[in-house]
Amino acid sequence: MPIFKKAVKRFDPARTLVIGFLIIITVGTLLLCLPISSKTREFTPIFDCLFTATSASCVTGLSVFDTYAHWSLFGQIVIAFLIQVGGLGFVTIITFFNVAAGKKLGYRTLKNAGGDFSESTIESGRRIFIRIMKYSLIFELCGAVILGFSFVPKHGGYGVWMSVFMSVSAFCNAGFDLLGMNGEGTSLISVQNEPMVLITLALLIIIGGLGFIVWENFLNFRQSKKLSLHTKVVLFMTAVLVVGGTVFYLISEGGNSKTMKDMPFGEKLLNSFFASVSTRTAGFDNLSMGDTTEFSQMGTILLMFIGAAPGSTGGGIKVTTLMVMIVTVVSYIRNKNDVELFHHKLDKLTIYRTLVISVLSMFAVAMCFVFLYFSMPDHTQADAVQCLFDAVSAFSTSGLSTGATALAGTAGRILLIFTMFIGRLGPVSIIMSLVMKSANRKNIVVPDGHILIG
Repeated sequence: MPIFKKAVKRFDPARTLVIGFLIIITVGTLLLCLPISSKTREFTPIFDCLFTATSASCVTGLSVFDTYAHWSLFGQIVIAFLIQVGGLGFVTIITFFNVAAGKKLGYRTLKNAGGDFSESTIESGRRIFIRIMKYSLIFELCGAVILGFSFVPKHGGYGVWMSVFMSVSAFCNAGFDLLGMNGEGTSLISVQNEPMVLITLALLIIIGGLGFIVWENFLNFRQSKKLSLHTKVVLFMTAVLVVGGTVFYLISEGGNSKTMKDMPFGEKLLNSFFASVSTRTAGFDNLSMGDTTEFSQMGTILLMFIGAAPGSTGGGIKVTTLMVMIVTVVSYIRNKNDVELFHHKLDKLTIYRTLVISVLSMFAVAMCFVFLYFSMPDHTQADAVQCLFDAVSAFSTSGLSTGATALAGTAGRILLIFTMFIGRLGPVSIIMSLVMKSANRKNIVVPDGHILIG
């Protein structure tokens, strides 16, 4: 008699990511609702907890409360945990503990974790997961130690926790801070003249924003003696954006009396550099974006939309996507049959993915902007630039705000929650988690079609 085994239904990697993040956000929301999480020892409204948990898990940084002023030490620990899990990716952490426990990693497990890196394959699964956890903790520990030299003398024992929290938040590109004791919502404005703090946080942001794939390439460089195309593109684009952003803020805000006009040149250069690094996905506010010029805000919107690198703790459409868009245009103008990048030919699937990500990302931002603007209790309170700024900030998981989030009503904040979630997981992953697998079209032949373009 034949034995029939019951088929086991497996989750799609994209769907696993979506469900996993939803579980993390739910748990974080419930913990933040507890009286022990607030300094007043009262229940925090569940919707505000949901907004904060989503922002922390999606490493965004948008918040309805000042982290120091409202949340107790327990609440701050919950937020730090959500940031850590959201930054490294919950699949990565689960896989790490499986490895530590000696469990075997099947192809399906590696594929699930690979999805969290925005990469289709992971070649050396066991090694890369251990390294991710190991070096993430090392970077965060080093950052905390350096920050401690500034925070501990000022704040005593609490300065130790401040250093750890800020290091984790910076490395994970989250933008949450504990500097509210200097004034609610001041963020890093109170440490504008402290190079040790700003440079340490900037380096943590950059390292976290380079991505785990770049780390792995560097760690294997002694054996391979070469950098991959991905690593070269990420390093090149990161350098261009950091330098370009620094010059941009130095010019656009150097004469603004509300931000940098009265600073010495060295301090202007330092704060322009930090703003250039932080705006792309971290969201630490050292210039008070609400006081910057509209020209600066529009430039910041562009930097936020670009974001960090694939497989990193940052968001945005990613620097590699921008690079592929640029070289595609250049190749077409130069009448080349193939798209070339650093003497490599890019395959069509990469071009298609770039187009899809760019279009879906712009659509997500546009929808958020329109609904956020018209969902304002009185939409004349926040102008269009402010709403566009906060919409892009939510999608790119940057977390900077010019004031639209604070003015938004319940409907607007619900929209921002969805946008943060979409931005962290990526619009492609969200759609793939919702649609069913298409039918097999291998043997279907369709005729060629021709349309006029441009």
